[in-house]
Amino acid sequence: MRLLPLKSYIPTVRGLIANRMAGEAVYPFYASFKITSRCHFGCPFCNVRRDRSADRSTADIKAVLDNLSRSSVLMTSFEGGEPLLRDDIGELLQYARTCGFYLLFTTSARDLMDQPLREYAPYIDFLHVSIDEGHDNLCMFEALPRLCELPVQVSVQTVVTRDTVGCLADKVRRCREAGANIVIIPASPMEGAQNCFPDMDALRRTVEDLRRNYPGTIHTPRKFFDAYAGRRCSPASVIIASDCRLYYPCHILGTKGPDLTVTDLNTWLAGDEARAMRRRMRACTRNCGWYQYYSIDSYVSPITVWESLMPMLIQAIRRRGGRRSARRSTQRLMSRARRIFVRQRQ
Repeated sequence: MRLLPLKSYIPTVRGLIANRMAGEAVYPFYASFKITSRCHFGCPFCNVRRDRSADRSTADIKAVLDNLSRSSVLMTSFEGGEPLLRDDIGELLQYARTCGFYLLFTTSARDLMDQPLREYAPYIDFLHVSIDEGHDNLCMFEALPRLCELPVQVSVQTVVTRDTVGCLADKVRRCREAGANIVIIPASPMEGAQNCFPDMDALRRTVEDLRRNYPGTIHTPRKFFDAYAGRRCSPASVIIASDCRLYYPCHILGTKGPDLTVTDLNTWLAGDEARAMRRRMRACTRNCGWYQYYSIDSYVSPITVWESLMPMLIQAIRRRGGRRSARRSTQRLMSRARRIFVRQRQ
């Protein structure tokens, strides 16, 4: 993983300190930017089609990226809809590379291998490929070995419904064999979409079994499930709609804050309107299981940072070294992780 210029980390550190002093997540560290609402699919668990809007201009998208670059956000994800449907996606990727955050790119396109990925890869820090039954693109697992040849960290992002928990083992196995990692996300109940939410206890047991069978492959942190069980969601992760307005305090509640092409994010978050919206999140009883809102606060925990970064470190080691040296390095990392985890539990 590349190092950003030192000045890029300063707003994040200030945000961490301010959040600790305020006793709440005022300033976010992760932003999901839905740069288009256009999509190839109609996943039953998704409601993106209910919030259709015309694509904002290239200049507007760049204005939001500049805004995020000034803020506490350390990672921005290009999402949609399908971001590859934008004609200017190459230009936007190049521009994002100059900003003060890491870039995650999420796509579910079936024609992904026909895209100029070699051209795009140098501008992407983390490539997430959404593969699941809802997207009806399980065939994309066959492309994973070729995707893992790109000079970028590759992960599969799979949404799990109540009917597909039992399919996880095969997906994790295929990721491991291809040299990819996997993020396992429950299908949160969304307004205007089918309620496909899985049994979270069953999902947690399945993920823990798979974590033991395929060490260093699963990104989903244990503390995500702890946060869900404790009903501790957080606005330390934010979502920006395709109209460039900020969903706040969360996407599930559906309320929106300012247009980030004209309103400074950090300034608005410190104001009364944002403060009132955060109170609404604390009072919410839905416990929807939306992955970002339940996992992001835990990333200030050293054990969770290590647990989430380790699959990426192992992937890099496997690429650079031979199979034998990769196995030895993986064993050392796993041994260190177990010691840290035991200390954290104690």
